[in-house]
Amino acid sequence: MKPIKTVFVFLLLTLNMGFGQESEYSFNEDSKRHDGVPKGMVTKQVWKSTIFDGTIREYYMYIPVQYNPNEAAALMVFQDGHAYVNEAGDFRVPIVFDNLIHKKDIPVIIGLFINPGHMSSELPENPFRASNRSIEYDSLTDAYARFLIEELIPELSKTYNISTNPQMKAICGLSSGGICAFTAAWERPDYFSKVMSHFGSFTNIRGGHHYEAMIRKTPKKDIKVYLQDGSNDLNNEHGNWWLANQQMASSLEYKSYDYIFVTGTGAHNGKHGGSVLPEALRWLWGDIKSK
Repeated sequence: MKPIKTVFVFLLLTLNMGFGQESEYSFNEDSKRHDGVPKGMVTKQVWKSTIFDGTIREYYMYIPVQYNPNEAAALMVFQDGHAYVNEAGDFRVPIVFDNLIHKKDIPVIIGLFINPGHMSSELPENPFRASNRSIEYDSLTDAYARFLIEELIPELSKTYNISTNPQMKAICGLSSGGICAFTAAWERPDYFSKVMSHFGSFTNIRGGHHYEAMIRKTPKKDIKVYLQDGSNDLNNEHGNWWLANQQMASSLEYKSYDYIFVTGTGAHNGKHGGSVLPEALRWLWGDIKSK
């Protein structure tokens, strides 16, 4: 995959071609339903956290038809789960998982789609507006990783055979959920070895802009990182998302991480990231053999 990086570095040198106009992005066949492809099961539940005491949230589970309880499955966790699990949305992860698992392009993966916590006895009308979202996602601590490792994933493991191998665990998110995914793997590379960030908020919301320096000055961690962003992303009092993601990519390059930075002209939305999701998943899981 190394030659691909050269292409993206070249794109960074031609920024003036992208600013001001967002490209039209469309889905390929891997993001569409097809006859003969088994459809995985998606269920929804509610969780009350103890680590984030007083919060309530919905989460979704995706179980592929190919799941065998006698074989440990891979796990991929998604923040802002409602956005990723929506089959009519920008990402359509269950459809993409069904197609790629059927083709054996990726391993058998259980999907865990988690919404941010809300400090209430009732769920928020809009999960993106959940009151605890920024605290959970933008903070540079191990609290969210502990929430996953000590609360939710053990709950899943009561029912499903999930691999204990960090190479078989990935974590993904968009915007603040993107930096959250990186933080979870950064804090616990012994648990999450793969990160996927869509237009991640590596900006000064709660100190995320420090990562580009921290990566350079910290011994390399055993994590594989996928970054995606576009030249029309946000630019506000917290920082410039497009520049911040370029800084992240540069720091990862400097420390010789296994990473890829997929660039485009997208804004702060999932249109670009969703259109390239099938290839992104193939790259992220390319080091795991499918059975």
